[in-house]
Amino acid sequence: MTIARSATAALLGAALSSTLLSGAAMAQTTLKLTEVITSPARTQTLQEIVAKFEAANPGVTVEITSLPWGEAFEKFATTVSAGETPDVVEMPDTWVALYAKNGALESLEPYLAKWSGAKDLNDRALQFGRMTDGKTAYMLPYGFYLGAMFYNKTLFKEAGIAEPPKTIAEFQVASEAVSKLPGKSGYCLRGGRGGLNDWTVFMNAIAGDNTYFKPDGTSTFADPEKVKGLAWYVDYYKKGLAPKDSISWGFNETVAGFYSGTCAMLNQDPDALIAISERMKPEEYGVVPLPKGEAGKAYPVIGYAGWSMFANSQNKEMAWKLIETLEGTEGNVAWNKRTGALPALKSAENDPFYASDAFKGWFDSLRDPNIVPTSLPSYLEEFAYFKDSLVPSSSQRALLGEITAEEMAKEWADYLTAAQQKYMAAAQ
Repeated sequence: MTIARSATAALLGAALSSTLLSGAAMAQTTLKLTEVITSPARTQTLQEIVAKFEAANPGVTVEITSLPWGEAFEKFATTVSAGETPDVVEMPDTWVALYAKNGALESLEPYLAKWSGAKDLNDRALQFGRMTDGKTAYMLPYGFYLGAMFYNKTLFKEAGIAEPPKTIAEFQVASEAVSKLPGKSGYCLRGGRGGLNDWTVFMNAIAGDNTYFKPDGTSTFADPEKVKGLAWYVDYYKKGLAPKDSISWGFNETVAGFYSGTCAMLNQDPDALIAISERMKPEEYGVVPLPKGEAGKAYPVIGYAGWSMFANSQNKEMAWKLIETLEGTEGNVAWNKRTGALPALKSAENDPFYASDAFKGWFDSLRDPNIVPTSLPSYLEEFAYFKDSLVPSSSQRALLGEITAEEMAKEWADYLTAAQQKYMAAAQ
């Protein structure tokens, strides 16, 4: 009996020791989460969702790093190069291929296969999540960003414009009328980081074509009709129809330019509603589909962002649990209401929030067969550099008259042709 009791005591002691060690390990579990599309409101919402996650998982701490979007690409690339990777990162669509093709991201397919919430993801979420190779989800989109046209009703009335423009020609006329008002401009041009969306929207509408490559992988950017659209946009700026300093504007500056009344029109995603609705009354602005070109088509850019897990995470199961919390109904709806993204969950589409007049322009766009949501070629490993470094640099030179629209188009086409042909060769 003494021996048995001693053995039992030893087993209980070992079990208790194991439990204590496990508890200690849990207490030391720290997940690193990096946010890259940052604003105070978004960060606050993220902190609130994470706080609930931590409460549901005692002993787990999530360290949030928030990078300013204007510097996020370079800063994040630098930290990754230094081996300082997070467990979970907010992943823009244009970055996925860069990190996935280098083996840095974990495939989410095994986790999705076991997650009951996967059935609530809409078709677009899975399609875009697997965009890199068409079959592997290296990120899970939380929502979609589709361009539409904000317009200032007060400035339109002062300029004698009866209704928002439906065509590029009407857009030009409205811009000229508003720009005659003292200190006002027609359009909040985005000449800095993220401006590629504007260039492609107007280029494609004027060309009547949203293809980026020919069958042999040659970029269409240097085609005459595409150059015509790019030249039109350069000329628009040179005519003074956009604020002079908009040549360096990013997201925050264009949105501020709109709600301050500096410029009357803005091509933006639903996330711009956050700042605009806080500073303008509903009757002061509206949102309509983007103007169409002579071919009767408009091509708003549809983008997305989501959550990715780094392959070298030491806490993959817990990292996935965090993604589940962020992407689950409660977290995803709270996040998208704050970011303004169109929801990635089927159930969220019925939320009364999205039935408001503020979202009418985007849902009208989705219903119009002549408005074609267009994805950028973000599957290319080289695309992140193209969008966030090459385009802002060369487009600013074109707007300043240092190079022609043709020269800029050739520079873009040469770069993308090499990237596309490399991609095609690897796929063979």
